[in-house]
Amino acid sequence: MRVAQTVTGFQRPWEIAFLPDGTPIVTERGGRIAVAVGGTRRVVATISDVVASGEGGLLGLAVDPDFTTNRRIFACYDHGSAATVTDVRIVRFRVAEDLASMTDQTPILTGIDAGTGGRHQGCRLRFGPDRMLWATTGDAAQPTFPQDVTTMAAKVLRMTADGAPAPGNPGDPWNPYVYSVGHRNGQGLAFRADGAPFEVEHGTGCDDEVNRIVAGGNYGWNPVGSGYDESRPMTDLSISGARPAVWSSGCPTIAPSGATFVTGAQWGQWNGALAIAVLKGTRLMFVRFTSPSSDAVTGIDIRLTDQGRLRAVAQAPDGSLWVAQDASPGSLLRLLPAP
Repeated sequence: MRVAQTVTGFQRPWEIAFLPDGTPIVTERGGRIAVAVGGTRRVVATISDVVASGEGGLLGLAVDPDFTTNRRIFACYDHGSAATVTDVRIVRFRVAEDLASMTDQTPILTGIDAGTGGRHQGCRLRFGPDRMLWATTGDAAQPTFPQDVTTMAAKVLRMTADGAPAPGNPGDPWNPYVYSVGHRNGQGLAFRADGAPFEVEHGTGCDDEVNRIVAGGNYGWNPVGSGYDESRPMTDLSISGARPAVWSSGCPTIAPSGATFVTGAQWGQWNGALAIAVLKGTRLMFVRFTSPSSDAVTGIDIRLTDQGRLRAVAQAPDGSLWVAQDASPGSLLRLLPAP
């Protein structure tokens, strides 16, 4: 693997997505949407109601599957004014053809609890192969949220592009947007070639997780104790039906973040692997499975250990991998297989 291109000057880049023509579009946590054009960063717009506080700010990003005709993108962020966060929300925008502005700011889902102190906001967005918009949400460091099926915090959510609950969600008595529960701080969301969804989650002092997400699944985080009890196990198997992770870090944690499944024979042994950008552990990690439809992990490969904290990884339409450094300034790195 080699770094074939470096695009500099991004300010705490959080997510990378791609327009249909291959242009990388990026969220910066302070509230800016930027693109990489001709090897340089260019700001598209600044979202005025983003509050960057603690771990929060402008976070997830997804490009509408019909972008060519509707030019819509979706962002997930901490919303408010001054230093006051009122909620975490998902908002739709229309991007100008010249990539110099955005219009039609339309909230499609509001009221996701942000808690206090800007901890555990989650907020990774992806359109699935079902054409539904999926989102991870953090527990906002609140002890009861993960096991409370009526709240949208500490969950994986699923909705239509217009913001309605997606058909096939578990439904009553669950909040209509909730697809799975028992999460701490989902930072990665990716879909395998067979359509299976996977979530990447921050652990406490131990056990970052990769989870295979199923409808109605409970992933076992239950920090109820003397307040918010982070000594609890990430997957409490005493909870009926709690689903164990397909991979966990053990101790200490490495803080995995954005993820994507790698496709293409040019990637050799990593074709079909889950690539994960890692923050504290400063690496790009490849999780290999025993077969294209298996949830059994057969190996872990570590690369890109000399580029600092990595926040996001995404595969471009041309098959290259792009990685965002969690820094200010931070760069986008375009990766190709070794020749």
